[in-house]
Amino acid sequence: MCGIAGIFNINGVATSLNTIKAMTTNIAHRGPDGEGFYVEENIALGHRRLAILDTSSLGAQPMESKNGEWVVVFNGCIYNYLELKSQLKSRGHSFVSTTDTEVITEGLAAYGISVFEKFDGMFAVAAWHKPSKTLYLSRDRFGVKPLYYWLNGKSILFASEIKAFMAHPDFKVELNHDALNEYFTFQNLFSFQTLFKGVIMLPPANTVKIDTNNVHTIKHSSWWNYDFSQTDESMSFEDAKMETERLLQNAVAKQMISDVPVGSYLSGGMDSGSLTAIASKHVKRLTTFTAGFDMSSVTGVEANYDERRDAELMANYFKTEHYEQVINAGDLAWSLPRVVWHLEDLRVGMSYPNYYISRLASKFVKVCLQGTGGDELYGGYPWRYYRVFQSLDQKEYFNNYYGFWQRLVSDNDKSKLFTDEVYSKIKLDEPRKVFERVFTFNPKLKYETPEQHINNSLYFEIKTFLPGLLLVGDKLSMANGLEERFPFLDNELVNFAQKIPVKHKLGNLHNMKKMDENISSRRTKYQEFDDGKNVLRKAMMDFIPESIINRKKQGFSAPDESWYRGENADYVKKLLLDKKTVSSEFINQDYMKKIVNEHINDRVNHRLLIWSFMNFEMWCRLFLNGEKLVD
Repeated sequence: MCGIAGIFNINGVATSLNTIKAMTTNIAHRGPDGEGFYVEENIALGHRRLAILDTSSLGAQPMESKNGEWVVVFNGCIYNYLELKSQLKSRGHSFVSTTDTEVITEGLAAYGISVFEKFDGMFAVAAWHKPSKTLYLSRDRFGVKPLYYWLNGKSILFASEIKAFMAHPDFKVELNHDALNEYFTFQNLFSFQTLFKGVIMLPPANTVKIDTNNVHTIKHSSWWNYDFSQTDESMSFEDAKMETERLLQNAVAKQMISDVPVGSYLSGGMDSGSLTAIASKHVKRLTTFTAGFDMSSVTGVEANYDERRDAELMANYFKTEHYEQVINAGDLAWSLPRVVWHLEDLRVGMSYPNYYISRLASKFVKVCLQGTGGDELYGGYPWRYYRVFQSLDQKEYFNNYYGFWQRLVSDNDKSKLFTDEVYSKIKLDEPRKVFERVFTFNPKLKYETPEQHINNSLYFEIKTFLPGLLLVGDKLSMANGLEERFPFLDNELVNFAQKIPVKHKLGNLHNMKKMDENISSRRTKYQEFDDGKNVLRKAMMDFIPESIINRKKQGFSAPDESWYRGENADYVKKLLLDKKTVSSEFINQDYMKKIVNEHINDRVNHRLLIWSFMNFEMWCRLFLNGEKLVD
């Protein structure tokens, strides 16, 4: 719902109103409805507002607690704020607004920073405690809302987006080679570093305390974690189905809370269809949005990528007011610099369709429901588990799964990928260590049975792949002044879904076959078993058509394999193989040429790697070279 930024000069030097204003201006797209600032001595807080709850001036930020001890800037939405507000009133706290921000300020006054653990919602909060001159930063348990920080021994900067730091005179953009190595391994970052040297993302479910003693390091303090290790094996399938249905209905109802219009994305799939089905019961004429693709030059398996027909059928079924965006091959070149500028922290997959559909939705609503999270909770990626469910022990499990998650370039090929200078700076074994740390930081995990292997995979993906999806969702929706909400990421629903036995989520595990991650459609020559999310499918039988329930899973992706070989081939070559290609300082251009030529000549499908090459090239142009966006 907003963008936040701040400066805390640990060395005691006074902060500048002009600087905090410039920082928030860089993220003004996140909050087109207003701005606010708090500047006192060595602390400065800034806020850009997207008004969702209590759109009056009473909901403006920064906001102070009634006792005058706390000052807060906040991005997100607390869905249980009315319940917490009632509890606070019983303790003598009064309220002047109907916004959830005031529940945060009064909650801090009543409970201190433990109040963050009481929230059911998405949030990134900066809270300044005036009596102790201490800054607290905190993120929601699932990591829906981003929050970055940077420190140099004198100051700590924090913000919803990294580009805010570029307005501070001490911050200089430098490439983080370790993050580059990690990105070109996973097409993602599993650690909390970024491509910007020194910039760290605060992990989900963390609250950090920053005072004048925090000069060089910040200690992360986690207060919650996923736990798939305590499944209830006595739970019946019927009980799992009924409780899933009940909790998902409650989650959608909670996340419909708003003083502005709420809509829903509507693909041809089950997750968005389920949310639309439930939400349409709360809104007489729900507004829904779909992005489709011009398929006139698309062949092969990608001919199935356009989901408009199925979305139209559901829109008619639920009587929604439905809008569509048709994306064609030429839309990539216009959108890529905008996508990279707003994303900045490069993450998973071909995301420019997300930019277009959020741009469409923002013309009609300010809030949009999104189906992300259902796959990670209910086992929606069975083709990913084929490598691990028969592993004998932890070592074999790690070997199998790490081999799979080297999505872009294997460690063996890094010497070909990077220039000699970059290769000499990276630690070749670091991505493997980052991968293993995701597991080893959780001592509850065991590696003895197929069910444990699957639950470990669910844990890993919800800790790594899901945050990448959420980051893309936040950055590209907020680029258009739109707030996305994720009903599958509801506290009660997540807690319950973790307890459901694997046998209710997946079946016939031994029939799983290898699936090529470059091919996002599941309709391939492989004879794979696609039975993920069994219990969720059954729970939604009374809500959405059976043809949608039983439809094979398909990711939201443009037919780029075809377009890179056809209409966009010249654009790809001009961007990556030109004398002006900036990223050739870091990426071996002979290797890029080999990859591009193999793809264009239809020898190998390199769509994921080519997308990542283009993203990194644009990142270098915009952030290292300082090129400006041109309309």
